[in-house]
Amino acid sequence: MTDTFTRVEYASTFLLEQTVLRPKIGLVLGSGLGAFADAMSEAVRVPYSQVPSFPQSTAIGHAGQMVIGKCGDIPVAAMQGRVHLYEGYSAEQVAFPVRVLGRMGIRALIVTNAAGGINTKYTQGALVVISDHINLQGQNPLVGGNDEHFGPRFPDMTQAYCKPYREMAMRAAQRLGKTLHEGVYAGLLGPSYETPAEIRYLRAIGADLVGMSTIAEVTAARHMGIRVLGISCVTNMAAGILNQPLNHQEVLDTAERVKGDFVALLRAVLGDMAKDVDADGVK
Repeated sequence: MTDTFTRVEYASTFLLEQTVLRPKIGLVLGSGLGAFADAMSEAVRVPYSQVPSFPQSTAIGHAGQMVIGKCGDIPVAAMQGRVHLYEGYSAEQVAFPVRVLGRMGIRALIVTNAAGGINTKYTQGALVVISDHINLQGQNPLVGGNDEHFGPRFPDMTQAYCKPYREMAMRAAQRLGKTLHEGVYAGLLGPSYETPAEIRYLRAIGADLVGMSTIAEVTAARHMGIRVLGISCVTNMAAGILNQPLNHQEVLDTAERVKGDFVALLRAVLGDMAKDVDADGVK
């Protein structure tokens, strides 16, 4: 048993003591995308600063709290904000909250982010289901000794993003009459935005989106056997695609503009995911 496992157990026990709910579905809400958690009922909100060993979010647009409550009649645990490698955290620290969710009993995870659009078929404000990712962050949360309490030494990443969940999201968007794209997410270290040459490179290797998060969290989730649905909000077009500079306020403004569609999509897909979790326990 590693020190990390002990700290994860302590943090998960602390959070479960704050509520009678026992959620099986978790959410990671990215930059400017925390509106979903604001609408949850029977919610308990716990600032990360109060959770033992939890890393503290410093990025603008990240509230930095765990919200445990209900979406309709479905109990969920939502991270309203995350931490990033560019804040100075290690990949293991970035993955720590997802480890905690797993030990709380989460068996399915929705990971969201704000991303730059590389695929020119996307427009600003588009929602994209992540089909796969490319790790260009130079770090992996599984480096070092492996703790079998979390998962195997060499976890399979063939289905990093659960295909049935992606299909559920597509059907949910269709029911809502909304367009939902699908694409490959490239994760870079940041915090500087990419150069136009880097964007051309990313397009050449098959990336449709680019961002500075998500990779460590998804890797840790799959290590623990948690199924993942990833959804990106294209908050800006990547460098060189439009003849204009990039800035973080644009990211926040776009996320605010599309939050209604985003929340509606999450609510619509959660019901199908909950049925799946209840049906087979999500191995």
